[in-house]
Amino acid sequence: MSTSTLLCPHLWGLCFALAALLSAAATTTLADDGVAPISPQLVLVGGKIVTVDDQFRVAEALAVRDGKILRVGTSEEILSLVRDETKVIDLGGKVVIPGLIDSHVHPSSASMHEFDHPVPDMQSIADVLAYIKSRAMVLPEGEWIVVRQVFITRLKEPRYPTRRELDEVAPKHPVLFSTGPDAMCNSLALKLSEITRDTVVTGTGFIEKDRATGELTGLLRNCTRLVKTKSSGKTATEDDRLARLEQLFAAYNRVGITTVADKNASGDDISRYSKLKSEQRLSVRLRLSHALDGSAKIEAIEERLRQIIAHPLTQPDEQLQIIGVKSFLDGGMLTGSAYMREPWGVSEVYSISDPEYRGVRMIDDEKLVAMVRQTAAAGLQFTAHSVGDGAVTALLEAYARVNAETPIAATRPCITHCNFLTTDAIERMHELGVVADIQPAWLYLDARTLHGQFGEKRLRYFQPLKTLIERGVTVGGGSDHMQKLDPLLSINPYDPWLGISTTITREARWFDQKLHAEECLTRAQALRFYTALNARVLRMETFAGTIEPGKQADLVILDRDLLTCDVAEIRGTKVLATYLGGRLVYEAPR
Repeated sequence: MSTSTLLCPHLWGLCFALAALLSAAATTTLADDGVAPISPQLVLVGGKIVTVDDQFRVAEALAVRDGKILRVGTSEEILSLVRDETKVIDLGGKVVIPGLIDSHVHPSSASMHEFDHPVPDMQSIADVLAYIKSRAMVLPEGEWIVVRQVFITRLKEPRYPTRRELDEVAPKHPVLFSTGPDAMCNSLALKLSEITRDTVVTGTGFIEKDRATGELTGLLRNCTRLVKTKSSGKTATEDDRLARLEQLFAAYNRVGITTVADKNASGDDISRYSKLKSEQRLSVRLRLSHALDGSAKIEAIEERLRQIIAHPLTQPDEQLQIIGVKSFLDGGMLTGSAYMREPWGVSEVYSISDPEYRGVRMIDDEKLVAMVRQTAAAGLQFTAHSVGDGAVTALLEAYARVNAETPIAATRPCITHCNFLTTDAIERMHELGVVADIQPAWLYLDARTLHGQFGEKRLRYFQPLKTLIERGVTVGGGSDHMQKLDPLLSINPYDPWLGISTTITREARWFDQKLHAEECLTRAQALRFYTALNARVLRMETFAGTIEPGKQADLVILDRDLLTCDVAEIRGTKVLATYLGGRLVYEAPR
């Protein structure tokens, strides 16, 4: 038996522990069959164990054996199990919660983003132009300068940089300012990509033109694929990529995250995750939604689905598993291309001049139904990037059509992002058993711009978390982390304490009011959102998401009590230790 304290000694706790240990050593209690009971390898006592189970019970102590929760109870009950081989940690009143789950990340791109060079935080058009100018000064003429996912909604003067502004700071370099499927190009980028006023776009998307002159504005709607960029960065080896992934997963552990879902995993990504697992280098659990190109012809999609369904990682595995597929149904609210039921409205921010413009939809009804049908028939989860209420409605209709043939609730059909909703959509989600992953940090960072564009009334059911939960819809929290390792400066921020705080307050940066305070969550609901509910979204509730006997010992020890501290202090929560399956994967410096 070994004992340790967290941060500093607590005399009462140690005396209590030693007294119990002496008592346990003096008498050997046998099970009914005469065999000594199983002893724990790790015990946490003298704390506040927030189980997040169905009753939201709070205990004092827990015991771990073979990576799983053996028992939860009072300190006295748990200490009675201690034997010589048990490590005992006195919590000194600290709070323990289940390991946090992020329902939506992109580890491969996030981990490699600054591999070539550091990229500054950009919060204004001036910042964007200064960065592009700095790159033009160090790169040879003709080399591409690419800026990705610096969203216009988050700039102090929310708008795209213009084609002329990009020309002025980098006249001899092709420049692409990409926000995902949408992008602004400078003149040289358009020229080298052979994009002219006569270019015909095949497939989804269109090229913006000045309504008066017909000249290209430089803005591409959902057709960034037309730009013929070439990398100017250094080439990463496989060892580089694996090491960067390890570094990122360790960063997740530092903020209490023990499970993440890659919501667009490629074959190469999956191979790397498998290698890390085989070499015992994974410090998180991974749920994977395999990328599925919805723009392909239906025959190619069906064949790709057959290959994914046959992949061995679709079989149950508590650390690494393909749980389904993910496609893209519309554009984004951060770029002005989410597919809405009503027109966006003319906007200088989003460079929208057509009063009837409703955004971009990428998959037609019949193809979408076929994709859902084949995925659900295999018992896998289908999800699609669906931001606007028009896209959400279309996906729900596809789910309803397939459900009329064969019930699909058991597959946990999902809506990814699911930002703009209606009461009808929420009711259909409940009826069909549809789940969702939502990014609260988007509310924090983007409410100012969205409110200016759509107004208070149209945002009534923007991320309506309280209504969803009270209606019985399973909804979990994610970040959509794409770039950088810093939890707050990343795009998008993956710091779960920012997300939890935002769900409780619905307060946003640069915005002087709460965004529909009637949708604020309680602290208990917010914690469930990142634990138990996320476990259901990701089909892992049988072994993760709560602190209960038989489940994996994914645990986080905190420096404050989320249930009682001042609301303003939640964002500053620090993690003291993180355990994955009872294994310490992070401990704060003392």
